[in-house]
Amino acid sequence: MYRDLSLIVIAAVLDEERKIGEVVRRMPALVDETLIVDDGSTDRSAAIARDLGATVLSMGCTVGVGAALRAAYRYAVEKHYDVTITIAGNNKDSPEEIPLLVDPIAEGRADFVQGSRFLKQQPDFGAMPIYRRFATRMHPLLFSLVARHRVTESTNGFRAMRTAILADPRIDLSQAWLDEYELEPYLYLRALRLGYRAVEVPVTKVYPPKELGQTKMKPVVGWWSILRPLFYLGLGLKK
Repeated sequence: MYRDLSLIVIAAVLDEERKIGEVVRRMPALVDETLIVDDGSTDRSAAIARDLGATVLSMGCTVGVGAALRAAYRYAVEKHYDVTITIAGNNKDSPEEIPLLVDPIAEGRADFVQGSRFLKQQPDFGAMPIYRRFATRMHPLLFSLVARHRVTESTNGFRAMRTAILADPRIDLSQAWLDEYELEPYLYLRALRLGYRAVEVPVTKVYPPKELGQTKMKPVVGWWSILRPLFYLGLGLKK
């Protein structure tokens, strides 16, 4: 428990045996449960996480990060956690900053708290690829236009929300087109449009050296994936 709130932290992983152990080890004691969703890894990711005390939910095959997160969200709702936190499974985020995400919820100021790397003073992005720098700067501009709510970060999965949002029947997480990177911007956009109180807080996101693997998102295909919710919801094609 943290400030009378039960917390679950979720990370979806695919072949992250060199990084997932550090994510679990760094998890602060205030977290009630760490849930690792294994999206069809062929390495020891699941075993390492389990040996370190995390709960592992195996998808059995690679279904996509969105589909993996949906399964984790269902778990969080069924277990009646107060707050659900998502974090990268490749150690780019800082688990030590989880209280920064939860405090606005505990204080009654927010229902949805988005971590923003761009609010940090003198941020260190590490070995962040140039194309990712461009994409993560452009997406919030388009997102803000569609949401009619100014944001500085819209692609960062490091966030916290009241678990009740995930059970809102007006948010349809079961849609098949949300299987990949679409889910995270979709959920943020729907929460804003439905009037949930959302705030941003400064967080760290540091990309590792290229040889350790920086991101599984591919240019063009990945960009369309994160832009699709803005296109669909902005034109009223999906809900």
